[in-house]
Amino acid sequence: MNYVYILYSKKDKKFYTGKTSNLLVRLEKHIKGQVGSTKNRRPLVLVHCEVFKTGGEAFLREKELKYPSAGKLKSELRKRLVL
Repeated sequence: MNYVYILYSKKDKKFYTGKTSNLLVRLEKHIKGQVGSTKNRRPLVLVHCEVFKTGGEAFLREKELKYPSAGKLKSELRKRLVL
């Protein structure tokens, strides 16, 4: 399985979008500060995840979420956050 996920940084109040084939291992790396783009943005919270059969599908969805058109989803996620 392939996953596209969105993390929310409690530190800078911004989102991080990523993809992986092993969600638990990748989240552990984020939590431990082993991912360069999020190591200084901890603590992080997983706020959204989608599952795909292929890496290609996940790649396309990740790109969709990183562009401004994804603002609607991230805005909805921000409203739901109780932090």
